[in-house]
Amino acid sequence: MNVTVARIGRAHGLKGDVTLDVRTDIPHERFVVGARFDTIPATAGPLTLARVRTQGSSWVVGFEELRDRTAAEGARGVELVIEANPEEEDDAWYVHDLVGLRAERPDGSLIGTVTQVLAMPAHDVLEVLQEDGHRALIPFVEPFVPEVDIDNSRVVLTPPYGLLSGETPEATGETHA
Repeated sequence: MNVTVARIGRAHGLKGDVTLDVRTDIPHERFVVGARFDTIPATAGPLTLARVRTQGSSWVVGFEELRDRTAAEGARGVELVIEANPEEEDDAWYVHDLVGLRAERPDGSLIGTVTQVLAMPAHDVLEVLQEDGHRALIPFVEPFVPEVDIDNSRVVLTPPYGLLSGETPEATGETHA
């Protein structure tokens, strides 16, 4: 199965370097000099890492095949993909596993449907289309998403008050005396 580990961002400098929108939780293992990636679209690759550095929390890389700023600008939006074996990782889910799952409360009441997984700097965020048409952004962290049940096509959500529309503090147990 092919999995996207990053999307190429903006050009950085004149030598063909680019920023990466990282989609893996093990970037230090994935992005090493000499690593070769297939691409989406396939016509953009394969690409081989020639330079790798971090700048703050951002990844800046250079590929052997992108030799100048013009080539780097043309690669913006290209996805870097690898062949992955889902059995190798415990408690790991891929975006395509999560999109479309029912979002429920612990009591089984329906909240909505997961429509996307957003890669944010601190952690991923589930976008949930609620039954009333509102979109909620739920941090994909264990306290708010205590259960992911791929076999039964659902995720259990326990978000704090304010993340879902139409709820009251009493419904989430967050009333103050």
